[in-house]
Amino acid sequence: MLKAGIIGLPNVGKSTLFNAITKAEALAANYPFATIDPNVGVVYVQDPRLDVLEKIYKPKKVVPTAYEFIDIAGLVRGASQGEGLGNQFLSHIREVDAICQVVRCFEDNNITHVEGSIDPLRDIETIKIELNLADLDSIDKRIGRLEKKAKAKQKDAMVEYDILSKIKHALDLGENPRLIPFEEEELKLIKSFNLLSLKPMIYIANVSEDDLHHPEGNKHYQNLLTLAKKENTEVVLISAQVEMEIASLEPEEQVTFLEAYGLKKSGLNEVIERSYQLLGLKTYFTAGEPEVRAWTFKNGMKAPQCAGIIHSDFERGFIKAETLSYDDLLKYGTPQLAKEAGKVRLEGKEYVVQDGDIMLFRFNV
Repeated sequence: MLKAGIIGLPNVGKSTLFNAITKAEALAANYPFATIDPNVGVVYVQDPRLDVLEKIYKPKKVVPTAYEFIDIAGLVRGASQGEGLGNQFLSHIREVDAICQVVRCFEDNNITHVEGSIDPLRDIETIKIELNLADLDSIDKRIGRLEKKAKAKQKDAMVEYDILSKIKHALDLGENPRLIPFEEEELKLIKSFNLLSLKPMIYIANVSEDDLHHPEGNKHYQNLLTLAKKENTEVVLISAQVEMEIASLEPEEQVTFLEAYGLKKSGLNEVIERSYQLLGLKTYFTAGEPEVRAWTFKNGMKAPQCAGIIHSDFERGFIKAETLSYDDLLKYGTPQLAKEAGKVRLEGKEYVVQDGDIMLFRFNV
């Protein structure tokens, strides 16, 4: 299951947003460290294709893919040295696939700001410094252990030492290590480092209800957009308070409510979509009378790997994958008519699974 960590300074709207997207009752209080343990909430990903598959296959149940949000307590200046329980919070962030950083872009005298004023760029810089310092600490320790082996020309140690040195150099200069052009093999190794500064990130600009209508008039939001463009980072515009209202409505009412704000989808769905794009994720389906189910996979994965997402036996004993594209099913109306038109294919071990594929795996163990 995809895990995303919601981070930010205290009192920027993290827990309010978390309450909205999970309909949970995470403590939202107007003081720093209201959230100590990370709250975890699972939301199901809305995919309109599942509704269509349900009508065609008439299954006993439908299972969408899920997304785990982790609400991580507010970071503060000095977190990398343990300020405000910082080390504990940073360890929670290491476990996530993507970081959603909530950035306060609204003025409200009733809600205190830990720094005393509203300045998204300063807040982002504060968090960046803390994540980078925490990474530098772990990189320095690792490099110290690798040095002798690297000097002794041990190949694996030399490769790791070289990669860590590149990242350290970027962090020392205050540069974004996510912009370093790593080779594919290097990227595989980097993943095991679990470095905070290399986690894919999205900025969530939390604005007031009024600014949802006219965000161009919000100087904080505009400054954030300028920064994000330089960093090549996605920005999602939300109002956490409005998301709370949306979450309390029935699905039909939600559509009407969103239209009133000129929005096509909720902030939550926008965050999920952008996260999927950021992480290169796609969806394939299994479909039949017992169950229609969505499965998340990484773009570029081959059929046996995708089979392994369901069960390791499927990958180990993979023979073939009976495959029908969603678009072909839509065109012909039923699996049988698509089959008669020659659109149901038997794919082998080298087949690269496509978004929307409807798959039946044949295996033998």
